[in-house]
Amino acid sequence: MSGSPTVRRRRLSYLLRGLREEAGVTAQAVTKQLGWSRGKLTHIEQNQWKRPSARDIEDLLDVYEVTDDDQRSEFLALVKQARKPGWWVSYSDVLGSGTFVGLEAETRSIRTFEALAIPGLLQTEEYARAVVRSGGVTDEDELDRRVQARMLRKQVLATPGAPLYWAIIDEAALRKSDSEQLQHLLDVQTPRLGLQVIPDRVGPHAALTAPFVILDFPGTDPSTVYVSTWSDELYLEEPHQIEAYETLWRHVQATALSVEDSLALIRSLLDSPT
Repeated sequence: MSGSPTVRRRRLSYLLRGLREEAGVTAQAVTKQLGWSRGKLTHIEQNQWKRPSARDIEDLLDVYEVTDDDQRSEFLALVKQARKPGWWVSYSDVLGSGTFVGLEAETRSIRTFEALAIPGLLQTEEYARAVVRSGGVTDEDELDRRVQARMLRKQVLATPGAPLYWAIIDEAALRKSDSEQLQHLLDVQTPRLGLQVIPDRVGPHAALTAPFVILDFPGTDPSTVYVSTWSDELYLEEPHQIEAYETLWRHVQATALSVEDSLALIRSLLDSPT
């Protein structure tokens, strides 16, 4: 699950934009010098590409006067890694571009808040099937494919060097879960997996209508915030956006029960099903 091509493409975009800014040249000037079509460099720098071209990267390194052989080799190694398909490509019929899965596959930490549903990486197969079906999927083959993909995603938490995973969920999500799903939340606890619950008694809170995921990456790769709506997937990466969600995370975490009290609440729901 390591070596995600999605993360490699993102890193390439970030580094290439940095090189251009260090060189003090505009995107328009680079485009003109290389004779590229309008917008090509913008797509590269904004990570709106699928299979980076080694020739394009070498041309950019020439423009930015990167002559160090080791540095150039590092860029070309990233290109090679970015062109390899991730496992999720074989599920493109149900995952689309697979951008989120690709990012998730190589994170340092994942922090997620959900108000009404159990986060995907903590779902049992039966719960996942019910969630997918509730979204309007009626074709059994498609349903199976979507659930299979969701179960494969969970491998990211079981590999060596797995990311730190922290989930905050509203008690409402627990009350919409069956006993098998509740027991699973207790069973998956590890030192690198934390779960907190916002109890019903809190009432309205800062993130009530805004489920989100904060993904942090190794090294100098910047964090990103993933926000999913009914029709769109948003990836927020500007510093002020990251800070806004970091603040929101702190507020939500302060509102939630401790890990110990959260697990005790789950046990009480198992003991007294309604």
